[in-house]
Amino acid sequence: MSESIRTPDREVLLEQRGGHVAIVTLNRPAARNAINGALARALEAAVRATEAKEAIWAVVLTGAGGKAFSAGADLKEVARGNLESLSTADGGFAGFVHAKRTKPWIAAVEGLALAGGCELALACDLIVAAEGAAFGLPEVSRGLAAAAGGLYRLPRALPRRIALDLILTGERLSAERAAELGMVSRLAPPGRALEVALERAAAIALNAPIAVRESLAIARASFDLDDTALRRLSDAAQRRLQTTADFHEGAVAFVEKRPPRWTGR
Repeated sequence: MSESIRTPDREVLLEQRGGHVAIVTLNRPAARNAINGALARALEAAVRATEAKEAIWAVVLTGAGGKAFSAGADLKEVARGNLESLSTADGGFAGFVHAKRTKPWIAAVEGLALAGGCELALACDLIVAAEGAAFGLPEVSRGLAAAAGGLYRLPRALPRRIALDLILTGERLSAERAAELGMVSRLAPPGRALEVALERAAAIALNAPIAVRESLAIARASFDLDDTALRRLSDAAQRRLQTTADFHEGAVAFVEKRPPRWTGR
């Protein structure tokens, strides 16, 4: 099925594919998918829609047009004094970077992911980037700070001094180098980032969805909590999983030598 978030100019498109995967597309290609207020509200709506749909187990975030994943904040809006409109109360910048999301999100990056666009990618759980793509946080060159998560997520994704070099100079990092350093999880041929991201989403969706979400929640917290707290969270997650039908199904399918039939319950 295919569904678009209802905004006047269709700034964000939401398409639900088979296999429990959804695609969310930033749809302002003429503006290099820069974030304005309408897009921020629409992306927040897309997050809520994917969270609410039980049949969606993994989400791919991409940009229309193939030239830019996103150039970040629409500087025309910033120049008009509308910076605050580019964020939402619950989701933060673009309605996304601080949004509560239980399901895995994969960024599919073609072309440039700069400033807030880079921060959108960093807010995803995995990044697939096409060869020739590039990332950067050039906010300092505009008198701004990468305050939508870039200043702390980039040093988690890269060796600290390389991240600091990028933050302080505003220079770009190629997708190829980002893959070498582990920030990009998969490198795709030009024009095929979405295809490869969908393959990764499909691979995730082969697994028990509740187990994926429980595992993801703990992995996301791994930078913020000590081992004792993380061990408690892991034990609690395992106890919850043991009460699910999918926990039983996984063991039975193994014994019966057949693929499991997950229900998400």
